[in-house]
Amino acid sequence: MAEPTSSGAASLAVYKLAMAYGLPAGLAAVIVMLMTHPRSPSEWTLSLICTVSSSIYGGAFAARYFGWHIWALEQDGLMMLGGLYLLCGLPAWIIIRSLFTWAENRKGQDFGELAKAARQTFDDLRGGGK
Repeated sequence: MAEPTSSGAASLAVYKLAMAYGLPAGLAAVIVMLMTHPRSPSEWTLSLICTVSSSIYGGAFAARYFGWHIWALEQDGLMMLGGLYLLCGLPAWIIIRSLFTWAENRKGQDFGELAKAARQTFDDLRGGGK
């Protein structure tokens, strides 16, 4: 039979992980899905995976980069990190949706034509395509 102390500690650890990672990642996905609806099931699936991944991995990178990972030692700190994870997930949906739209507008082109179009798009964004 397991000791109550170790079971309680494990429950607290699972709760902390869910609050720090799962809830903010899921909220980021729901927020962006409500803002812009996907056009196809494949676009929805890819955008959802990228949003959740960006939330978890981008949030972890940002926390480590800025030294905020020390906040994980306290409950309030985990909640603040949850907000960071939420914010890191939001841009991924927009980026993936933009890539889908860009690719859809160039449907039927071969790889070389797509590479030229990508180069032209980046040049236009930098202001060098004038």
